[in-house]
Amino acid sequence: MAKILVTGAAGFIGYHLSQRLLNRGEEVVGLDNINDYYDVSLKQGRLQQLEGKPGFSFHKLDLGDNEGIAKLFAQQKFDIVVNLAAQAGVRYSLENPHAYINSNLVGFTNILEGCRHNKVKHLVFASSSSVYGANTKIPFSVHHNVDHPISLYAASKKANELMAHCYSHLYNLPTTGLRFFSVYGPWGRPDMALFLFTKSILEGKPINVFNNGNMRRDFTYIDDIVEGVVRVIDKIPQPNPDWSGDTPDPGTSKSPYKIYNIGNNQPVELMYMIKVLEDCLGIEAKKNMMPMQPGDVPINYANVDDLVRDVDFKPNTSIEVGIKNFVDWYRSYYSILEPVTTNN
Repeated sequence: MAKILVTGAAGFIGYHLSQRLLNRGEEVVGLDNINDYYDVSLKQGRLQQLEGKPGFSFHKLDLGDNEGIAKLFAQQKFDIVVNLAAQAGVRYSLENPHAYINSNLVGFTNILEGCRHNKVKHLVFASSSSVYGANTKIPFSVHHNVDHPISLYAASKKANELMAHCYSHLYNLPTTGLRFFSVYGPWGRPDMALFLFTKSILEGKPINVFNNGNMRRDFTYIDDIVEGVVRVIDKIPQPNPDWSGDTPDPGTSKSPYKIYNIGNNQPVELMYMIKVLEDCLGIEAKKNMMPMQPGDVPINYANVDDLVRDVDFKPNTSIEVGIKNFVDWYRSYYSILEPVTTNN
């Protein structure tokens, strides 16, 4: 049994990962600052599902608290750290840039320092498909250069990858970065498209469809994300003996460092996603067709060859199954239990 720190444990992915790790007998220490970026009661609801379970403990703490994080690491002596805490959201980064610096850069530095000084065996951290930015060669590969982010959120995630590599190189700290692609599912984030659409449709309000619906997303179901994370936790990265500074591979290193995409490898048209949601709800959505938003990209599409090769896993939950599961959870959580009939 390992002692695993999961930061962002009250968040969407952190909650599901903590559940999975507890179910396989690990000791999980959860950390979260329970900020009000979105509905705090949803975060508290997730925590209530975890608290009281054997092997789980929780610390309300901000990643930017240098002394608090250092003290926690020194006292707990974690075997593994999974850093999922971050200020999320592409559009929010246009309005509140300082939140991303404080959480995603200062906070991540505190995590790296905690790992360095306390002999953590493996740091796994969340990156994002947003780092592909202005890239147009698809599917996106971890072996592609990603030096042209188009939002501060994406830049902060790219910075995390660079910072982690430095610690792998300087201190021989094994680090693995995970680029998540359009994660959705039960207990999801209210600022994400599926949650926003479901809420608006049930309330009879129009939904905003950006880029006039000409978007494709590699929607990845939460259970697939968690399966990928768990398998990667167990796969401590090794230096790539073939890595060369003459032709540097961005996805590997001569240090114990690795990057993986975790995506469904099947991009879905936004309009098809909306149709599946309409079918699950039994309501046709009223649609506001909108232009592309700053910081958005028209497509994300994951190449997962490295994930398949190294941990024998490829996400495969269909959008039809995933959205039905989300809608069932949404109706139950918000007590919308009466069947809904189609509006003509």
